[in-house]
Amino acid sequence: MRLVTLITGASSGIGAELARVFAAHGHELVLVARREHELAALADEIAAAGGARPIVLPLDLGRRDAVARIAAELAARELEPANVVNNAGFGLAGAAASLDRDEQLALIDLNVRALTELSLAFIDSLAGHRGGILNVASVVAFLPGPGMAAYYASKAYVLSFSEALHRELKPRGVRVTALCPGPVATGFQARAGLRADGSGERNLLALPARRVAEIGYRGFVAGKRVVIAGIGNRIAMFFVRFVPHALLLPIVADRMRDARADRDVGKL
Repeated sequence: MRLVTLITGASSGIGAELARVFAAHGHELVLVARREHELAALADEIAAAGGARPIVLPLDLGRRDAVARIAAELAARELEPANVVNNAGFGLAGAAASLDRDEQLALIDLNVRALTELSLAFIDSLAGHRGGILNVASVVAFLPGPGMAAYYASKAYVLSFSEALHRELKPRGVRVTALCPGPVATGFQARAGLRADGSGERNLLALPARRVAEIGYRGFVAGKRVVIAGIGNRIAMFFVRFVPHALLLPIVADRMRDARADRDVGKL
């Protein structure tokens, strides 16, 4: 059996950068996402840089049988996960009552159900190889989210679930880390219906996806429970914990309204 690191949502953004960082540290990878062409291009790039060419699994994690199919593919290739990186996810901007309900349920299915299933599917393998789970949450996990209610709530789940797993699996030698980035310019914003920087002004909390991936990898290897990417985000989240939600709710709602309005203006 060969040991691999499984990375979901690896076709772009933070997921692709995590793949590059793990590969640079000698990990053999299995990359999962819907877009086969982008996955293949990334695999070629990693191989050209001198790493083992990652195995590409083009797959929609929203399918109920997705994790079973991944497990079957790994078994057929005689691969065992030493690490699982759950990065796949998407957001939707707008009032929950006005957004398409099926899309919001699909968000929960991917961001919550698929992440939970993948986190639990390979525990014995992770424990046997003293590996771990890196779950990509967000700084919005610490906040209520009017204007992106389902997305904020899904990331709050990821953070809470990951922290609990960290405590439960530590005695078995399994590291579990929740990575909480702030704003990152990726394809996520376009899918969610937001500007690329998340607001109408320059966002001082934003970091490049590569930097987020490097911070996440270091924290994961160090066995940290929660990694907030960037000193600005760490300072902001420190103070957020002291602000009542009654005060945070209108602030977040206003920021989300501005972000959507700016995007709409840009489309005219």
